[in-house]
Amino acid sequence: MIKKIFSKRDLKLPIIGGLIAAASLLSTTATAEVDINQLRQQSKIMFGTLSETMPGSENDTPAMVELGKTLFMDKRLSVNDSQSCNSCHQVGNYNGSGVDNEATSPGALPGTKGDRNSPTVWNSGFQMAQFWDGRAEDLKEQAKGPILNPVEMGMPSEEAVETKISKIAEYQQSFKHAFGKENAISYDNIAQAIAAFERTLITNDRFDDFMSGDDQAMTKSELKGLQTFINTGCSACHNGATLGGNMYQKMGLVNQYPHQEDLGRYKVTGLEKDKMMFKVPMLRDISRSAPYFHDGRVETIEQAIYDMAWYQLGQKLSTQQVDDIATFLNALEHQTH
Repeated sequence: MIKKIFSKRDLKLPIIGGLIAAASLLSTTATAEVDINQLRQQSKIMFGTLSETMPGSENDTPAMVELGKTLFMDKRLSVNDSQSCNSCHQVGNYNGSGVDNEATSPGALPGTKGDRNSPTVWNSGFQMAQFWDGRAEDLKEQAKGPILNPVEMGMPSEEAVETKISKIAEYQQSFKHAFGKENAISYDNIAQAIAAFERTLITNDRFDDFMSGDDQAMTKSELKGLQTFINTGCSACHNGATLGGNMYQKMGLVNQYPHQEDLGRYKVTGLEKDKMMFKVPMLRDISRSAPYFHDGRVETIEQAIYDMAWYQLGQKLSTQQVDDIATFLNALEHQTH
């Protein structure tokens, strides 16, 4: 049962800027039976399938990717050898969820903790920008941030990172191999290699199989959930191949989000209009990345669905609608075979 945390007032809520209309443009009236062919066509238009390659990967080499993977897993990039990129964005042997399933992640130094939930690294290079507030343009710029962040990996400077890595014999050879020259160890190349590895982290799921023509890829319950996802307006923001990650939206568009401590993109731009604006999270593999929201306050996917419908669309979904949408989101889970 979903926890009902709002009052039972009967509200007449406006349609905000055509938000719901945009999502329902291609939708049909929900029925017990789903027209699978029509739903497939809707999905192709609204979402599309994931590309097999990520933007920027055309310049990556196997040596660069392998170096990036080693760096991504290496705790020596932190000030006290306790924290790696993988500590917060766990991918392991490509089976990890891409997150640490913590509300906010512990840092390398005792008592330190990040102020936002660690987003998944899977498919991250398909997004328009990186971090919840979009402060990094791409994966390379993003990779430079956590290493020097005092509440994450805690290294004091780029020069300190270069000096530390330069003293490791295995890296002297692997950087030369990856970048084709002597003395290739630099902070910029460290970030470039990590980004190259991250560009290989592309999920594979049954939703793409369905859109590619496999009528058996998704269950009837999942297809019903997909139709509910579209009809209720979720796809107005969670669209494109990653079902998110391609726009900023106010957290609390219709009904105010109760936690206003983090003002989101406003911290980057200083613009009044950007208060409580965050990048819309991707929904691919979302079932594995709890807890949810930028502050990690919501523990279950069902509660997240219910809350988002209220904050963003002004709708109080029924338990059945929530369950339907949650069932659909399971079809977005990464398959490792």
